Amino acid sequence: MDVITAPIAQYAAGLRFDDLPEAIVARAVTLLIDTLACAIGGFGSPQAGIGRRLGEAAVPARYAGRVLGQRASTTAELAAFTNSAAIRYLEFNDTFPGGHPSDCVGALLALAEHARADGKRFLTSLVVAYEAFASLIGPISGGKGWGQGLATGVATVAGLGNLLQLPEEVIGQALAIAATSNVSLGVATAGEISQWKGAATAFAVRNAVFATQLAAEGTTGPAAPFSGRHGVWEQISGPFTLTALGGRGGDFRLPLVRTKYWPVQYESQAVVWAALALRDEVTEREIEAIDIVTSGRGWQPQSAEKWDPRTRETADHSVPYVLARALRDGTIDLQSFDEAAVLDPTLRPLMSKMTFHHDGSGRQGEPSRVDIRVILNGDSASRLEVSAEDPLGHERNPMSHAQVTEKFGRLASPLLGGDRTEEALELWSGIATAGSLTPLFDALVVG
Repeated sequence: MDVITAPIAQYAAGLRFDDLPEAIVARAVTLLIDTLACAIGGFGSPQAGIGRRLGEAAVPARYAGRVLGQRASTTAELAAFTNSAAIRYLEFNDTFPGGHPSDCVGALLALAEHARADGKRFLTSLVVAYEAFASLIGPISGGKGWGQGLATGVATVAGLGNLLQLPEEVIGQALAIAATSNVSLGVATAGEISQWKGAATAFAVRNAVFATQLAAEGTTGPAAPFSGRHGVWEQISGPFTLTALGGRGGDFRLPLVRTKYWPVQYESQAVVWAALALRDEVTEREIEAIDIVTSGRGWQPQSAEKWDPRTRETADHSVPYVLARALRDGTIDLQSFDEAAVLDPTLRPLMSKMTFHHDGSGRQGEPSRVDIRVILNGDSASRLEVSAEDPLGHERNPMSHAQVTEKFGRLASPLLGGDRTEEALELWSGIATAGSLTPLFDALVVG
């Protein structure tokens, strides 16, 4: 193992629930509830539906996987893909600068019952996956045009290694297989965005499950997937040092993970808040021009497709669309991305009044601030300006556990009903004391 895979394998094999401070356990439970909310909300997504249909024809054998929302098992790989696709679909799941660590959780949910894991072991495996993801996503993907698949795949293997209680050497082999097989391109979120945006990391998670199975059955991987010739360092990232992982000499990163109050790309969270503040000051008819000024790193240029989105995936990554829709409706919700809303021709004139640029300032690495400057009709000297910074869900302005459970209720109630939603929430909130996870999964069965 090389200097990257060795410490991750050691961490995954060695971290135990007793190593987790009380605050980290509480944070892990909150992030899990948030992730489950997104998964249930995305149960009806096209990608999750495809995963379930494929799973109907698959016969699980040695590694059976649980699909969230149903009782039947399928193969571990298909269950992991389906779970992560549902988690990702709504653009509502948590984020760490550069990607979405909760995408990894689909695999842990798939294999938790197979592993006969109790709640403590499940939460520990979640922490392992999050910590590994946060340590890798910046060096691997940050600003280089690569997708999240590599970091997602490696982090998923780390979490699974802990969940399945695999030996350090086996985890190292699985990490090597995943690292050499999960390189993804950032084109998945460029231009007009397809359904693959919500499935790309689910595909990486599926591959990570298979890599873990292969290693557990004796397959070996390259000895130096990161530092070796033609490895990650040489081909993708350049050399980097792995920072100490939480509980093994380093600070835990879970408190830095951001949750979303609105179902849009994280960079647009502040846009929605600014739009709502602007809506209190001016009517749509009074607006002559809108200048959207962003600060901090992480903002992407708004390509031509973002000014006329034709898919829900493009719309939830479109600053002009999100701003216009929030101004028009006074909110952003799941219905904001229905086909009729996305294609609404009456919204295009308002979007055409907008300009978007970056002012080059802001805290490094943080797309945390947006300023919206408005010129009113008939008087170029008449201006309004609103700002939003560190939106609700940011680590300096975190959503409370109560706010996350309210989000769970909004997303789960339409599928489970009010009483079953409350029951599921109570069970999953108490996961740290659960001896078996089967009742928790059964509480989320749809239909």
